[in-house]
Amino acid sequence: MTAIYKRELKSYFQSVTGCVFVAFLVAFTGIYFTAYNLTYGYPYFSYTLSGSLIVFIVGIPLITMKSFAEERKNKTDQLLLTAPVSLTKLVLGKYMAMVTVVAIPNLIFCLFPLIIKANGTAYLKVDYISIGIFFLLGCVYVAIGMFMSAQTESQIIAFISTFGVLLVLYLWNGLMEFLPSSAEGCLMGMIAILSAIVFYIYRMMQNWLVGALLEAASVIGCVIVYFVDSTRYENLLTNLLGKLALDDVFSSVTNNSIVDIGGIFLYLSLIAVFVFLTVQAIQKRRWS
Repeated sequence: MTAIYKRELKSYFQSVTGCVFVAFLVAFTGIYFTAYNLTYGYPYFSYTLSGSLIVFIVGIPLITMKSFAEERKNKTDQLLLTAPVSLTKLVLGKYMAMVTVVAIPNLIFCLFPLIIKANGTAYLKVDYISIGIFFLLGCVYVAIGMFMSAQTESQIIAFISTFGVLLVLYLWNGLMEFLPSSAEGCLMGMIAILSAIVFYIYRMMQNWLVGALLEAASVIGCVIVYFVDSTRYENLLTNLLGKLALDDVFSSVTNNSIVDIGGIFLYLSLIAVFVFLTVQAIQKRRWS
């Protein structure tokens, strides 16, 4: 795992990808920092950092797109799959290398609140917590990008698919307004979501019988609940999917100085889920 981590981390800076990501994120944040904190005297660096979230939408796909897609295209993934190391350690090695690239600009950001303090009032506790959550959100996005890269051998497709997912997550709160609130609409939505999950399980297992049984159980279960108590479905999609508004965890610190412990647990859970799914995706190729 350590050897893979070192190799991957070295490759990011030899190919300049890591340098471009770090430089662009620091420069973009620096512009906001100069405008808001130094020019207008706003004391919270956390507010400045919130403007840099959009950089993740482009920056994260840039560093994750080659994580597995490049190996698959160059056929070097076969060497990794036969290496004397578990797939979990292989994935974690690559993941930790990408996380390290994300961590570098965040370490630089730790200097910015001190600059504010040297020139006036600063709220270091809020600022440093926001930097930590900003970094953790980046780790979630990296896990998602790594999973998308494991699905294809094209770096372009990996970049576009990750960009699309992160863009949807960035616009999540706005998209929630278009979800149906009626019981019937939420019923159809739940069936669609469960069908998508069943389809992914089918793709992983390639067992049509298991897929058919899971699909039937999902549809029948949803319909039974609807006829027993249809009010359970009212606003269900908004209430359920609204919890995936990842930016809200960061915003609660920047806007209200409140640390959302449940949101941090959600971040960690999503990281674990997408790392696990990446391992399973590669495991499937090993035996196919």
